Amino acid sequence: MPGVSKFPTSDDSGMPTPVNGNGTDAEPDASPLVRIRSLLPGLARAEQRVAKVVLDEPSSVARRSITEVALAAKTSETTVTRFCKAIGVGGYPQLRIALAADTARTQARSSRDLGGDITADDDLASVVSKVGFADARAVEETTEQLDIAELTRVTDLVANAGRVDVYGVGASAFVAADLQQKMHRIGRVSFAWSDTHIMLTSAAVLSEGDVAVAISHSGATTDTVEALRVAGEHGATTVAVTNFPRSPITAVADHVLTTAARETTFRSGATASRIAQLTVIDCLFIGVAQRHLDEAVPALDSTRDAVDGHRLGIRPDGRRKTERQGR
Repeated sequence: MPGVSKFPTSDDSGMPTPVNGNGTDAEPDASPLVRIRSLLPGLARAEQRVAKVVLDEPSSVARRSITEVALAAKTSETTVTRFCKAIGVGGYPQLRIALAADTARTQARSSRDLGGDITADDDLASVVSKVGFADARAVEETTEQLDIAELTRVTDLVANAGRVDVYGVGASAFVAADLQQKMHRIGRVSFAWSDTHIMLTSAAVLSEGDVAVAISHSGATTDTVEALRVAGEHGATTVAVTNFPRSPITAVADHVLTTAARETTFRSGATASRIAQLTVIDCLFIGVAQRHLDEAVPALDSTRDAVDGHRLGIRPDGRRKTERQGR
């Protein structure tokens, strides 16, 4: 399976195994809660109940016995142990340690508990605080769990591709368009598609040496999954950007880059998921630009100059530009 996370998985012996692609231990900052949320859709129903108990009260679970957690989830201790292995820790003691460390990090980051869902009773000030907190946390948690070795491989592939086609529908279409626009600004051939038929026809004319990037928060959008599958069948290297490393899109992707955004009642398809995707896209773009620095810098200057004449002659401080200052 493609490298998708820095959180440790377990081998048959139950010992943590690094999955960050470079043979070193997984990053200590990777949050177990991020990993649990990303794997939640693929867990068995009883394991999902355990996950809900952990996600709802991680600091409390860090202090509870396995028996107490099993009772709270209305399941058995054996199921709790299976859940631990499914999310990549050797057993319940290791989960408690990981949760305790994650709780300490979270408390150090913020003294306010703004992580809850937005409710109908929240005033606008609370909404603003919660939205800001969720968006900032999406970026922070995405960068913490992003597999740098996998990102490096994808960056090399995109930098050397003859053509890069980007697929995304709905909210993800805006992110796909952003990557395409960035790539064009540094002179790389790239196209973004959001119409199902055009995505499929685009995928059908790709070949070896091309790269197809599919962006889907859920990883289960049929249009995007199908387009990436067709691109792979025609020889293109396929890359998925998704929040869920075991979602259907990862089965048709050669490489997977994961985000870590939370969607809640009022925030399905919300800004947090797009910001997390844009964070990954920005990292990818900058990596590509670095590999073509001699071409990228002049191209960025030229594209900026090309549109500068369409801006009003006002400086950022509100004063009008002089002729000598130019554009």
